[in-house]
Formats: sequence, C-alpha cells, structure tokens
Amino acid sequence: MLVTTDFTLEDVHFRRSWHPAAAVGHRCLARGLSDIAAMGGVPLAAFLSLALPLDLPQSWVDGFLAGFLRLARRFRMPLAGGDTGQSPDGIVADIVVLGSVPRGKAISRAGACVGDDIYVTGSLGSGLAVLEQLRAGAAPVQRDLRNGRLTAAERKHFYPAPRVAVGNWLRQRGWASAMIDISDGLSTELAHLCEESRVGAWIARAAVPVAPGATFDQALHGGDEYELLFTAPKASHGRIPDRIAGVPLRWIGTINRGPGVWLLGPDMKSRQELQAQGWEHFGESAPVRHRGHAAPRGAE
Repeated sequence: MLVTTDFTLEDVHFRRSWHPAAAVGHRCLARGLSDIAAMGGVPLAAFLSLALPLDLPQSWVDGFLAGFLRLARRFRMPLAGGDTGQSPDGIVADIVVLGSVPRGKAISRAGACVGDDIYVTGSLGSGLAVLEQLRAGAAPVQRDLRNGRLTAAERKHFYPAPRVAVGNWLRQRGWASAMIDISDGLSTELAHLCEESRVGAWIARAAVPVAPGATFDQALHGGDEYELLFTAPKASHGRIPDRIAGVPLRWIGTINRGPGVWLLGPDMKSRQELQAQGWEHFGESAPVRHRGHAAPRGAE
C-alpha cells in the first residue's frame, strides 16, 4: 500500500486571480498522483479535506470539484471521503491518495548506483515560464481546458498530466533503480535522490530538455513540472525507448561516487557544481513562491 498526503494553500500554491477553480482542483489531485507515479504505483482512491472561507462563492467550490473529479475519473479512482471546515483566512485543501504496488517492487529514491544513467520525462521549465508571465502582468487565464484555447505551456501549468503510466511501465520491467517526481525543480530533486542513494551525479547541460518558451534556468530550477526523474542501470542503455506511453524520455547524465552534483558544459569537459535552487519549504516567506521566482511547488 502506498500513501501520500499534501497541502494546497491559497497564495502559496495558487492565486484565485490567476488560477481557475477547475485548475486548482486538478492540480490538487495531480500532486498526489505524481507521488504514486514516482513509486511505480497504481492509484486506488483519494481523500480530500477542505477548509474554506465563509464568503467563498459556491461556484468556485463547484469548479474546484469539477476539475478534481474529472482527473479522478481519468484514473478510475473514487473520491472516497474527507472533511470540510471553515477557514479564517484563505483556502486550504489537504489531499490524501492511496495506491498499490506489488510487494517489494516499489521504486524508492534510495536505489541509484554508481554508473546508472539518469533520465527525465517530458520537457522542463514551462511551469515557471507561465507563472512568471502571470507575475509580469499577463491577463489571468480563466479558460477551461475543454475550449481548446490553452497553449501547450498553459495546459501543462494549469492541468498537468501525472506520469502514472510511465512509472508503471518502468516498474513492470524493473529498469528504474530510483525515481522521484520533479515537483520542486530538477536541481533540487536530483540532489534529493543523490542524498537518499548516497551517491553523486553529473548532468550534461546540452541534454536537459528545455520546454519551448522556457529558459535553461527555468528548466533546471523551476518546479511544478510533475515529470519523473529516474535512474537506470547502464546495462539498460539503448533498451529504454525514446517514448513511454507517448511521453518523451531523455538521458541527461550519470550517477557517480560523488560527492556533489555537477553540471557539464557544452564541451562535456568543463563543469560547475550544481546548487539546488528549487523550492524551499521553510525559506523566506513570499506568496506563491519559488526560490527567487515566486512559483508554486508541486507534490513532494
């Protein structure tokens, strides 16, 4: 049995003026589903507790639940229970997701070995790129995904797709030695994986998949991606396909003895130590924040 829990807090993970209610509900559940995906699990059920301000319009609550339940139906999982209460200041959503995995087959963050390859799914940076557009004064996006007017970057930010199918594929074949979701930024999550596995790593700057419209720094440090970062034994190199369940995979580096995580330049010779600059949970307070960029974080 897998269990994950996470908060979604108004003005920390979303703003009502920026994020449609349906997107907030979708993202709330996506955070938990991404954690289940990162262990190669299958989601079974969700529990949702909501603390809501007294003056919150019923239409916002309806929109939140519509987005939440639409994503739940996609994974054939019920909303099995929860609680409601009054919040003195802002919306608070607490999500618990239950999942399952065959006994002894869960993929943890602690299994990476020296010589393993490092891969990521999808492309990175669009979550922070869209958020910075909103911070710069772009018109709030209050459109529903179904009207077809969202750009690819907006769709990924407001309605991210948890990589459950990819996680299951990797677990079924036994190829992922360690895995984590990229919710707090690639630089931070790679540091977490290396710390848990007691190894070091290097990644190639040219190999990091930067999303269209995003910068390299946004791809390296921006969170809220809901992509997967995983390691695989060197023996599987060349056997792992370019796509799994329609999602692109990209090799970005190698696990080494450490210490530290290093970024290799375009010549693959020059290097610099890669500092974790993603989400800090108890750092300097700022609304909807991401280390120096004010971006929301994703599931842990």
